[in-house]
Amino acid sequence: MEMKKRISLELRNRTPVEVAELVVDNCRSSDGEVEGLTDDFKELEFLSMVNVGLTSLAKLPSLPKLRKLELSDNNISGGLETLSEKCSNLTYLNLSGNKIKELSTVEALQNLKNLKSLDLFNCEITTLEEYRESIFELLPQVTYLDGFDQEDNEAPDSEADGDDEDDDDDDEEGAGPTGDCEDDDEDDDDDEGSEGGDEVGLSYLMKEGIQDEEDDDDYVEEEEDEDEDGAAAHGEKRKRDPEDEGEDDDEDDD
Repeated sequence: MEMKKRISLELRNRTPVEVAELVVDNCRSSDGEVEGLTDDFKELEFLSMVNVGLTSLAKLPSLPKLRKLELSDNNISGGLETLSEKCSNLTYLNLSGNKIKELSTVEALQNLKNLKSLDLFNCEITTLEEYRESIFELLPQVTYLDGFDQEDNEAPDSEADGDDEDDDDDDEEGAGPTGDCEDDDEDDDDDEGSEGGDEVGLSYLMKEGIQDEEDDDDYVEEEEDEDEDGAAAHGEKRKRDPEDEGEDDDEDDD
């Protein structure tokens, strides 16, 4: 895909002034020049043009807010003074995998006063004797060359990633005791619940027993009442029997 068309697609219905980051890696520049970028991209802070076939930066527009520029795996061999003119606020520049051979080519970056990180990995210039010492001397504003400072300390981004991993490990180690404590708390709750359940069970059984005894007493009293009523009824019947017999005798005499 041509660079101009790729940039148009990356806009995604935005105007150039609304774009802060733009990635057009692996597209193609028809003549080795920057295509499709204009001065309207004045809010652009990050631009990546990796492996697009660039041989020159002459047509790079003015990008005053650009801070990070990825130009790796192209065919750039010179003309770096354009970066000082058009992207004066650059702090990170990746030129790895290009055709840069001489220190004089890199000397053009001296006017990038805010440049802190420069990557020339896999460029022919890295084969020069005392390459690193020469670059740090030529560009004193640069702190990190190919990802390391003059004392071979790695760039902060890599260190931050390592710190994040260490923090994750600490969190995982701390998770063990915390989990055990939670399990202990659950066990204690279960024990308390069991004891409480036993007490409630005993109270319930005792209450049931008392209620059964009261029910038995009521039943006995009811039986006694029924017996007394039956006896009274039986006595009345016995008392009436002679009278009934007397009446029967009178009827016979008549």
